[in-house]
Amino acid sequence: MKTEVKIGSIVLRRPVMVASGTFGYGEEYLDLLDYSEIGAIVTKGITLKPKEGNPPPRVVETAAGMLNSIGLQNPGAEAFVREKLPFFREHRISCIVNVAGSSVEENVEIVRILDAEENVAGIELNVSCPNVKKGGMAFGKSAELLREVVSEVRKATRKTLITKLSPNVTDIVEMARVAEAAGSDALSLINTFAGLAVDIETRKPILGGVTGGLSGPAIKPVALRMVWEVCKNVKVPVIGMGGIATAGDAIEFLITGATAVAVGTATFYHPNAAAAISDGIVEYMEAHEIDDIADLIGSLES
Repeated sequence: MKTEVKIGSIVLRRPVMVASGTFGYGEEYLDLLDYSEIGAIVTKGITLKPKEGNPPPRVVETAAGMLNSIGLQNPGAEAFVREKLPFFREHRISCIVNVAGSSVEENVEIVRILDAEENVAGIELNVSCPNVKKGGMAFGKSAELLREVVSEVRKATRKTLITKLSPNVTDIVEMARVAEAAGSDALSLINTFAGLAVDIETRKPILGGVTGGLSGPAIKPVALRMVWEVCKNVKVPVIGMGGIATAGDAIEFLITGATAVAVGTATFYHPNAAAAISDGIVEYMEAHEIDDIADLIGSLES
């Protein structure tokens, strides 16, 4: 049975990865998940300099999901290379680094640092984080800014470039086409929806950052629709995400056209979720006598 998929120059042995911001830098889950059963780890977002993130509270549970307002806390690009990247080399895990610069120039500088590292398989360009004041979603909501940042980052690296798109736009297909034309090798979608939670006793926002990103099963139908629309309109591979909690959820995204999927919020309450979902896909293929994952991808009849 063939379960390998290709994202740019990255070959994933299974079409399941873990989503950025939900899995730390890999080492945190070493004793909780069999990494041989997933295709890659997408790291927590990296900025050029260390970033403290937003004030607490940073996470609040919602109906069928959660809001987070972490604010991209991270040690910075150079510390990541020095302190976090050796883990991937030691354990032979495919590493895709989420890059979240606050400007075009900062994104380019981070990517130049990472481009020299053999153990970085690819770059996921974060143009969609709703929890920061600079960069993030500001790039993903403007076609002109998106074109500029993707094209400049493309010049700075030979590695596979994945652009992570925001759902907080009028037309996600337009943004997908812009990113593809600017040189992105693949697209990942969707990131979280901007949301708000209120404490009715204090009449104040619950999150320290006021608003946060909504994720989890509540957003899956919308994510699935957006992935379906984008897959019909671009030629590059799409990594689908948004509310994937079971193998059935992941299979829906594959049938809709996604080449691979990423698991995020489910990991918070089921640390082994990505591996279980990966195994579930294999079981589905066996039950339906599917010998090649390619025969499942994009098989939606409509």
